[in-house]
Amino acid sequence: MDTESTYSGYSHYSGRSRGSHRHGERSRDRHKSRNKDSRSEKSVTINTPPAEPLLGDSTARSEQAQDDNWGETTTAITGTSEHSLSQEDIVRITKDLEDSVGLDCRRYFARTIAVILGLLVFLTPLAFLTLPRILWPEKLQSCGTACEGLFISVAFKLLILLLAVWALFFRPPRAGLPRVFVFQVLLAVLVFLLVVSYWLFYSVRILDAQDQNYQGVVQYAVSLVDALLFIHYLAVVLLELRQLQPCFSVCVTRSTDGATRHYNLGQLSIQRAALAVVEHYYSDFPIHNPALLSASKSRAAKHLAGLKVYNVDGEQMDQNSSTGLVQSQSRAMIAAAARRRDTSHNELYYEEAEHERRVRKRKARLVVAVEEAFTHVKRMQDEEQKKAPGDVMDPREAAQAIFPSMARALQKYLRTTKQQHCHSMESIQQHLAFCITNNMTPKAFLESYLTPGPSLQYSRDHWRARQWTLVSEASVTSGVKDGTIFLLKCVDFSLVVTFKKIPYIQMSEEYIDPKSHKFVLRLQSETSV
Repeated sequence: MDTESTYSGYSHYSGRSRGSHRHGERSRDRHKSRNKDSRSEKSVTINTPPAEPLLGDSTARSEQAQDDNWGETTTAITGTSEHSLSQEDIVRITKDLEDSVGLDCRRYFARTIAVILGLLVFLTPLAFLTLPRILWPEKLQSCGTACEGLFISVAFKLLILLLAVWALFFRPPRAGLPRVFVFQVLLAVLVFLLVVSYWLFYSVRILDAQDQNYQGVVQYAVSLVDALLFIHYLAVVLLELRQLQPCFSVCVTRSTDGATRHYNLGQLSIQRAALAVVEHYYSDFPIHNPALLSASKSRAAKHLAGLKVYNVDGEQMDQNSSTGLVQSQSRAMIAAAARRRDTSHNELYYEEAEHERRVRKRKARLVVAVEEAFTHVKRMQDEEQKKAPGDVMDPREAAQAIFPSMARALQKYLRTTKQQHCHSMESIQQHLAFCITNNMTPKAFLESYLTPGPSLQYSRDHWRARQWTLVSEASVTSGVKDGTIFLLKCVDFSLVVTFKKIPYIQMSEEYIDPKSHKFVLRLQSETSV
C-alpha cells in the first residue's frame, strides 16, 4: 500500500514538473513527423511489380527533368532516401502475384483438357475398329474388299482431321485473356457429347451384343470420323470466318496525348476486340513519350510558383477558421493564376517557336554529320575493294568507326526532341551497321530518328507491356454492340475504345438509255451572202 502511494505521488510530481517539457517535445515531434510525411509524399516512388507493364524505366523518368546540356552541367547530390510501402501497395502486389499464378494454372489446365480431349477423339475410331477383333475374333464375319476400302477412308480422314486440328488450334497463344472463349468451350462440349454418345451406343449395341457384322462396325467408325470433320468445319466458321466481315468502326484514343486511330472490326466479344485493339496499337500508334507531356505541367507549376498568400489575422485560430483560411487561400491562388493566364499564350507561343528553331538547327547539324559519315564510309568501301580479301572491314567495324563523328549531333537532337530514352548507343550502332550492310542512304538511316515510329520498332525494354487491364461495364465475354465503350489501362496511360456500328447502306439503280446520248448535227450547206 505504501509502495503504491509512493509511486502515485511520484507520477503526479513528475507530471507537474515535466508537463511543459513533454508538451514541447510532443509538439516538436509532431512538427518533425509532419515535415517527414510531407517530404515522403513528394519523393517516394512506388515501383510497379514485374507482372505489370513497364513502358518507361526509371532512367527515362529521371531524364525528363534534365535540360539539353545535362552531360556538361550535371551536379551529383548524395544523401539519405526513404522508401516506404503502404498496406495498399502490399495488397496490390500480392493480388498481382496471385493473378499471375492463377493465369498460369488456368493456362496449363486448359492445355491439359485439350490434350485429353484430342486423344479421346483420335483414339475412339481406332478403338471401335480393334475391340471386336480382340474380344470376339472368331465370331466376326469377313467383309473383304468393302472393309479394306473403309479402312483406307478412315485412315485418310483421320490424317486430314489431325492436320486441320493442328492448323486451327495448335498455334502459339497471342495473349492471355481474362475469360474463356465461349465458342471454344461450346465446341469442346459438343465434341465431348458426340464422343460420349457414340461410346454409349457402341457399348450397348456392339460390345454387349457382340455384333458379328464387322462391316457395320467399320461403317459406324467412319460415321464418327465424318461427324468430327463437320464439327471442325463448324469451328472454322465460328472462330475464323464469322469475324471477317466488318461490322463496327472502332475509335481508339490514347488518354495522355490524344493520339487517335480508327479501325474496322467484325463480330467479336469485348475481350477479343480488346486484344485486336492492343495488336493494332503496337503496330500503328507512335511510341508513348511521357517527356513530351511535361511542358504543360511545368508551365502550370511556374505560374503558381510565384504566388504567396499572407495571413494578417495572426496565428491563433481554431480549426474552423483554419479550414476557412485554407479555402480562401485556394480561391485567391486560383483567381491570381487566372489573371496571369491572360498573358500566358504569348509565353507559350515564344516557347514553341524557340523549341522549333532549336529542333531545326540541330536537325540540320545532324543531317550534315550523317551525310559526311556516310561519305566517309563510301570512300572506305572504294579503298577496301583494292585491298586483299582478309583486310576488308565488316559493317559492324565500319559503324563503330564512323559513329563518333555523328554521335554528338545525334545525341543533342534526341535530347531536344525528348527521344533520348528510346534509343541506346548499342541500338543506334546496330541500326547503322544494318544500313551500311544493305547500302542504304543517310536519309534512310535518319528516318528512324526524325520521325517517331510505332512501338514495335523500338527496343522491347521501352515499350513491352506484360499486362493490360480491361475495364468494362459489360461482361467481357459478351459481344460488342453499337456504343460499347471500354478502357485498356497500362502503367502510364490508357486507351479509350469506342464502337460505332457501320450503317446499313441502301443502294438503288438508275438506268440510262444508251440512245439518249445520241444526237444529230445538221449543217446547212447554203450560207447567206
